[in-house]
Amino acid sequence: MILEIIEDLVKMAIIVACLYLVLATYVRRNQPDGAEAPGKRHLTLVLALVLVVTAAKLSEDVLGGESGPIDRAILLYIHAHVPGMLTGFFETVTMTGASWFLVSLAALVTGALLWTRHRTEALLVAASTSSGAAVVYLVKTLVGRARPALWDTEWYWGSSFPSGHTLVVAAFATACVLCVSRIRPASRNLARALAVAWITLVAISRLVLGVHWPTDVLVAACIGAFLPLAMSVVLESNHAK
Repeated sequence: MILEIIEDLVKMAIIVACLYLVLATYVRRNQPDGAEAPGKRHLTLVLALVLVVTAAKLSEDVLGGESGPIDRAILLYIHAHVPGMLTGFFETVTMTGASWFLVSLAALVTGALLWTRHRTEALLVAASTSSGAAVVYLVKTLVGRARPALWDTEWYWGSSFPSGHTLVVAAFATACVLCVSRIRPASRNLARALAVAWITLVAISRLVLGVHWPTDVLVAACIGAFLPLAMSVVLESNHAK
């Protein structure tokens, strides 16, 4: 088991390295001025590649049925060890990942950024949130993974894979962190901490409520964070031209 995990990690690292070399070479050839840019863009690119490769690997395990036993064991463990008194808290947390809440919040943030003339940041937030919602709808329609039925739970639209709440929260929160990093760099660390806490709590809430498998939320978090990171790299590349 451990050897298989190490083998998978090595393969993923090789894939990330190869993709990075290909993309870095492309950037240097087509944007010679951007080749000397600070390493921040390169770190963002590496992180985006790590996220998308991780999401691809986990998705492969899900579609192949390999993650089933582990998913079930983790979900049953959470159900047995999370106190019932915390259910109300996690029900409130999961509401922050609801479409009505995120659409309203994204519209408010986008409007504020446009008002303060941060058009690129406004575009990043709006595009990240909308593309996250589109990915959720598309993948849920294509993948018919059944939701957990280990105990009585609330009904939600669509298949279990991926977690829509987690994916769109990750997309929106990551986009906000990138915006804060550009506009107010001194608040970058605080923004990261808040974003990670929010994404983690929403992901955990979906497991506590028993409406998603662990791999549903892991893949969703990876894809959600990947979308704004990839868009940020593209926007910065276009701006450097």
